[in-house]
Amino acid sequence: MVRPGALLLAKSDGTRHALSIPTMSFTRLVRTIRLALKSLMLHKLRSGLTMLGIVFGVFSVIAMLAIGEGASRQAQKQVLELGATNIIIRSVKPPQEVAATVTPGAFVLRYGLKRSDFKLLSETIPTVVKAIPIREVTQEVRYRHRSINARLVGCTSDYLTVNHLQVARGRFISDSDQQKNENVAVLAHETALTLFPYEDPLGKVIRVGPRFFTVVGVMRERTASAGIGGSLAAQDFNKDVYIPLKTFQVRIGDLVIQRASGSFSAEDVELNQITLQIRDAKSVIPTAEVVRETLEPLHQQKKDIAIVVPLELLRQAAQIRNIFNIVLGSIAAISLIVGGIGIMNIMLATVTERTREIGIRRALGARQRDIVEQFLIETVVLAGCGGLIGVLLGLATPKSFLLIRWFVTAFVLDPETAASDIGRMFSQMEPVVAAWSLPLAFGISVGIGVIFGLYPARKAARLDPIEALRHE
Repeated sequence: MVRPGALLLAKSDGTRHALSIPTMSFTRLVRTIRLALKSLMLHKLRSGLTMLGIVFGVFSVIAMLAIGEGASRQAQKQVLELGATNIIIRSVKPPQEVAATVTPGAFVLRYGLKRSDFKLLSETIPTVVKAIPIREVTQEVRYRHRSINARLVGCTSDYLTVNHLQVARGRFISDSDQQKNENVAVLAHETALTLFPYEDPLGKVIRVGPRFFTVVGVMRERTASAGIGGSLAAQDFNKDVYIPLKTFQVRIGDLVIQRASGSFSAEDVELNQITLQIRDAKSVIPTAEVVRETLEPLHQQKKDIAIVVPLELLRQAAQIRNIFNIVLGSIAAISLIVGGIGIMNIMLATVTERTREIGIRRALGARQRDIVEQFLIETVVLAGCGGLIGVLLGLATPKSFLLIRWFVTAFVLDPETAASDIGRMFSQMEPVVAAWSLPLAFGISVGIGVIFGLYPARKAARLDPIEALRHE
């Protein structure tokens, strides 16, 4: 009869013999785990307090990663709203030598994007969600005796959302204004303060050059966008006046004549800029290549357009998530290490308390490996139970954060801070528990148990049996 766990080997004479393989059977493993649980239950309070270090360590890892995931998604959303999914095509004044070659002896310089270019791009590229044509020129804007040199922008209603602008009072340009060529204007924050320091601008009539427009809206103050590398030009939105694009074409036209200090210049430009909003960030680079292949043959002679792709914003959006996870995960992992140190401390104390028990087991034939297994399994059981409880608490992170956010918003934050950018971001952020963080945190907790339990287990196994039996 062959014992379980034995391997049959054949001899040259045809007979067979069994070779024993040293393995830890499942029954023995279960028995060792039950013994470990029994030992831990002898000191319930001490085991529970030791387990709390692992519980809060695992919970903090999952919670911090969830908060980081939520914050990174919020930050990525804001980065994308700043224009990471936009392609900007601008009209560029051609070099003098190119202009002279194209239009020799002409007084009017014709260059830039055409309305036919806008129609071609908006109708033929499937990844384009929105296409916004823009015409702009610097004009003197007056109201009574007050004046300001503002940027007059002819645009559509989509200009508001694409540039992340907010209306303070009144309304923005509507589609109805476009269709009817209405003489209406929306003032940017600084423009409104300069022209109307003590009055309500809504309903007032301002003069833009020789033409008159009725003010229908005022914008909120917006921080000027900084130029990021070569991707986006810096732009100040606070000194603008917005009018319907169709009104701009009908009332002002494409030809703009500038006279200053005895000089004279005339430029004929149909559109200064076309902003294409793309479906998603992955499609931006391929779409930009399509736009380039479409427009460059039409403007190759004058070289009067530039295609701007916000590459830096795209890279930043991809890196934000990793930065949040690494930083917050590293901070939370420290608490797990602290919990592991607590486990080592308790297990060393346990070894001292159970020295006589270890001596008796060694005297009855237990090997050093058996003692190591016993104490190591106790440590792993302690860390594993703490890890499971920590995972369950971590799953409740989103609801816990909602409660904390309500309390902070209601009783801690003052109204001014709550209305700030940080307050708005805090009120909008929602933690997202990443599925991969659950097994990761639990695995780290068990690993911490093994690492910090190995030294006490080896110390217990190396005790001299005779000296252990004498221990009181």
